[in-house]
This record gives sequence, structure tokens and C-alpha cells, in this order.
Amino acid sequence: MRRRMAQLHQTAPDPKYNSPLVTKFINCIMVEGKKTVAEGIVYGAFDTIDQKSHETGALKIFSKAIDNVRPKLEIKSRRIGGATYQVPVEVPLARGNSLAMRWIRDFARKKKGKSMMIKLADELMAAAKGEGPALKKRDDTHKMAEANKAFAHLRW
Repeated sequence: MRRRMAQLHQTAPDPKYNSPLVTKFINCIMVEGKKTVAEGIVYGAFDTIDQKSHETGALKIFSKAIDNVRPKLEIKSRRIGGATYQVPVEVPLARGNSLAMRWIRDFARKKKGKSMMIKLADELMAAAKGEGPALKKRDDTHKMAEANKAFAHLRW
């Protein structure tokens, strides 16, 4: 018998930039249910980006950073017989976006000495330029998938 697929609901766009992706990013930044604090951090980072780059807006830099960091392939473990294989699979758009946001958030949190707004702004600008640790993480993921492409036929 076939199971029903869960219905995905649409995320409401945020009030300032009218973008559902920014809402998801705010929810990703949020810790212990403190959404207003997370909004302040994200909007402050966007204001910092606006001050540093005058010609392009913060929303364009944010979407470019997410596009640059989003992985195309990832590996999943698949157990066949007694062996476990690392099988490369394509990443759906929604999962790719959430991975990109998570990686940017985590690398911004790892930096020391500045406020989270500034660390997040720096990480977003570096990702938009095509540099930084989040892009290195994406490249490492792609290299791992490329190294294991011999097992692609085991995809399910």
C-alpha cells in the first residue's frame, strides 16, 4: 500500500523584504524560539551589507550567496549486503537551500570577537563573492560525490 506524501505548506514572506527565503533564514538563525532576536540579527546583517556595498542590495547579495553555496550533489549511505556504500544523489532545491543556510549560519557562529550581525554579514558577502568556508564545504561535498560516482548505479 502506498503512503501519502505530506503536504508542504508555503512559508509566509517576511514583512521587510517580502521574501519567503529570508523568513526561512530567520527561522534558521533563531535559537530557543526568540524570533525577534533572530530578525534583529538578520536585518542588522542586511543593513551592514547595504552600507558596505552601495550598488547592489542586500537581498541580491543574500540570494547570490545562497545560490553559490547550494550543493548540487551529496552522498548518502546505502547498505547493500554487508557493505555500506556512499552513493552520490542529486540534492532537491529545498534541501539545497536549507543546507546552504545552515552552513552559512554555522560558519558565522564559529567566528569569534564580533557581534553575530557583523559575522553573518561578512559570511554572506564572502559567499556571494565566491569565497569563504561555506563554499569550501560545498566543494568538499561535491568532491566526495565525484569520488564515489562509481556507486551511482546503486541509487534508489
